[in-house]
Amino acid sequence: MNKLKPIYSFIVILILMVIIGSISFASVSARDNSQEISPVSRGAQIYDDWTSVVSDAAIPVGNHPIWSRQSNNTISGTDTWRCVVCHGWDYQGIDGAFRSGSYSTGFPGLLEASTKDQSTLVKALDGSSDAQHNFTSMLSDDDIESVIAFIQTGLIDDNEYIDIVTRKVTGGDLVNGKEKYEQACSICHGDDGTLATFRYEGTEVSLGTLVVQDPWRFLHRTRFGTARAPEMPLGYELGWTAEDGRDVAYYVQSSLPTGFEVPTNEPMEIEPVANLGGPAQNWFSGIVTAFGAMATSLGFAILLGALFVGIILVLVWLLRSRRA
Repeated sequence: MNKLKPIYSFIVILILMVIIGSISFASVSARDNSQEISPVSRGAQIYDDWTSVVSDAAIPVGNHPIWSRQSNNTISGTDTWRCVVCHGWDYQGIDGAFRSGSYSTGFPGLLEASTKDQSTLVKALDGSSDAQHNFTSMLSDDDIESVIAFIQTGLIDDNEYIDIVTRKVTGGDLVNGKEKYEQACSICHGDDGTLATFRYEGTEVSLGTLVVQDPWRFLHRTRFGTARAPEMPLGYELGWTAEDGRDVAYYVQSSLPTGFEVPTNEPMEIEPVANLGGPAQNWFSGIVTAFGAMATSLGFAILLGALFVGIILVLVWLLRSRRA
């Protein structure tokens, strides 16, 4: 019996190791921060906010040199160095969602740049094409390569799916959107999208609010993530197509609370009350009502006649007074 004790102990230890390993695996199933992401996703996150992505980045002071070429957008400081601030979440700059309003800068979009070759895009980022558009002091060669990978293969024209005026996703597959949301998003945001909130335009908002106010930002970060939430599953890394991202946005806009719902008021139930006046309810009250109406009319006629006679008498008196 004593000889079996070591075996039992070994089995117990093995079981405990399996349980601990399962728990650890579940806790990082979304995406471990230490895992590598593709250059395309990294480039997209640099496009979003390179100051949060690049390790030991040399954060510039003041506005970007080309910021003075526009006067409409009043953002200042480090944010003016973010690619998205000039070129937009829909990557279309002056031709897209940033074509008007307080965010408009007049700078061009990037969709056409996706067809450019490697050399041309490097020159656009290292100051060769425009000396004021030089990011080499902030971004390494690998960082620039990642941005180029994103521009060449990651850009999607989401305005094919979004009404640029109403910001509503124009159709989609709710079933597919719900499935993708439950697989990748609900673990953090909850079934209704309100479990996790984040800052947007100075306020705390839920996922549903963001997708109504800025669906392009929602799609960009749903596909490629953000350095602010490194544990977030990335649609691009999960193999989502452009239509999958659209379906998720369509599902969130259509099915989750957004904070912009119009309340529906239930119709009020009106209780019947006793008739305290108005039309007669029987023949007797009808006769009484008729006589009352006649009396009222007669009294009014007498008063009116008396007033008329009084006026005549006054006029007669005045005429006689003048003759005398």
